[in-house]
Amino acid sequence: MANQDSKTPLLSHERVETNNFLMIVLILIVLAVGGLVEIVPLFFQKSTTEPIKGVEPYTPLQLAGRDVYIREGCYNCHSQMIRPFRAETLRYGHYSVAGESVYDHPFQWGSKRTGPDLARVGGKYNDEWHRIHLINPRDLVPESNMPAYPWLEKGTIDGAALAANMRALRTVGVPYTDAQIAAAAEEVKGKTEMDATIAYLQVLGLALK
Repeated sequence: MANQDSKTPLLSHERVETNNFLMIVLILIVLAVGGLVEIVPLFFQKSTTEPIKGVEPYTPLQLAGRDVYIREGCYNCHSQMIRPFRAETLRYGHYSVAGESVYDHPFQWGSKRTGPDLARVGGKYNDEWHRIHLINPRDLVPESNMPAYPWLEKGTIDGAALAANMRALRTVGVPYTDAQIAAAAEEVKGKTEMDATIAYLQVLGLALK
């Protein structure tokens, strides 16, 4: 019996299938190699690393609105990714492409939809519509189960924190200039979190409309 085991190849099916630790190690190696083969090339493709025509870094007000959007958990109910299927594009518009989100850190792609997709909501409604909708969604959509966000009208934007945020984003590739960062606090002075959130929503998806 010992002689028979000594002749068994190191990675034979029998040895792998009867050794849990060896099987786990091999599975992890396969997953790592497969992941690298699929993911690494994306870092060198222009379609995933360069913005499409019309996409610009968020203005200070839009960036502040994006922070509010994330803070309030809007992504828990609204996706920002239109998948390339006919039913999706007929309802929401052009499917999402990576070049739209190169300045998003983290990006807001996802397919969770308790509410409608927001990837192309920019320009679909005017500012006043968004304001009413955020204060009390049922004033515009009676069947809506979206919570109201009236406190956004009273919330103010911290200009110093916003400038720090822009500096951090610059370190990961968003091309903010020193002048833009220095002017950020003045640009958002007197603006509410409601103003900022609406500004953010109104820019979503404009590049591919």
